[in-house]
Amino acid sequence: MKIGLLGAGKVGLTIAAMLESCDFCREIHLADVRGGVALPPLSKLQYETLDFTDSRKLDGFIRGKTAVVSAAPFYLNREIATACARHRVAYFDLTEDVETTTAVRRLAEKASVPFMPQCGLAPGAINIIGSNLAQELPSVRSLELRVGALPLYASNSMKYYLSWNTAGLINEYCHLCDMLYSGRRMQAKALEGIERLTLDGTEYEAFYTSGGVGTLCETYEGRVRELNYKTIRYPGHRDLMEFLLYDLNLIDNRKLLTEIFDQEVPTTETDVVIIYVNVVGQDEQGVKQRSFAKKIYGDHLDGRRYSAIQLSTAAGLVAVLELFSGGRLGNGFVKQESVSLADFLATRWGGRVYAPDDQGSPTDARV
Repeated sequence: MKIGLLGAGKVGLTIAAMLESCDFCREIHLADVRGGVALPPLSKLQYETLDFTDSRKLDGFIRGKTAVVSAAPFYLNREIATACARHRVAYFDLTEDVETTTAVRRLAEKASVPFMPQCGLAPGAINIIGSNLAQELPSVRSLELRVGALPLYASNSMKYYLSWNTAGLINEYCHLCDMLYSGRRMQAKALEGIERLTLDGTEYEAFYTSGGVGTLCETYEGRVRELNYKTIRYPGHRDLMEFLLYDLNLIDNRKLLTEIFDQEVPTTETDVVIIYVNVVGQDEQGVKQRSFAKKIYGDHLDGRRYSAIQLSTAAGLVAVLELFSGGRLGNGFVKQESVSLADFLATRWGGRVYAPDDQGSPTDARV
């Protein structure tokens, strides 16, 4: 496969590093608006500087590729997906933005190749895990999805350092959140629904954020009584975000808030990704519970250090690319939950990063 990769940020470079080890990938064509990007020494990699908003140059990049992956900011994905539709090239992205996914879905209506947004961690792998757990029970009462990308150590008041795209982080704190309540689709305000949970002896808080539920509400409406997605943080983080967004009214000036975060909040590669999925349902023997819990840590790959959020996000994307290469995805709009968890874990990177801890893999996923 000849893969076009748009965006040479932290996750984009991790995707390239993972693709280097995959037999199904023959060439990696990486593009970014920036020049002078420090590239890993990969034999399959070719790099070029490209303005993604220049439709003529974007068309030239996409033409002739087997698949195109957008690791660019979510607000650029519509133009990229539109160009892929023009050239009948398979499209994959990492977006958590609901409006962007809706736009991609419209483009996919007549596509003869897969159009699969939301391929990262949440949405992405979490939806594959949650859906497959739900399918183990004939009747499901509740499906709870909980994910957090957190610093291992933090001493500031927010108990948070940046580990991924700031615009995407703030975006999910600002939009309404899809959920199922009594089997019906509803929306909740981001930052609401706060709960406390303890995992491995550490206390966390979790609250609604947008996008992580993906298309699960549509898929399970009328079949699951309660379904929701919440982001995991250390206690106190949610209150400070509410202060910034609502007391200071920065929800109406997200550009300024993004600039403040980028300028003043430290970034970290010493992070952990926490995944917790809980399903309660019933079979012929009574009420049953199924769960999936995992912590993923950063590690080295070919001599370079990659954070936990880089590894977990990139692995979700590279896994579905491998399934695509083997003809395991349908055409048109492809939902995450249409992917079998067994197939996902059978891929090179899906298995190495997401293998359940209770099936013999170490607690910290090492790659």
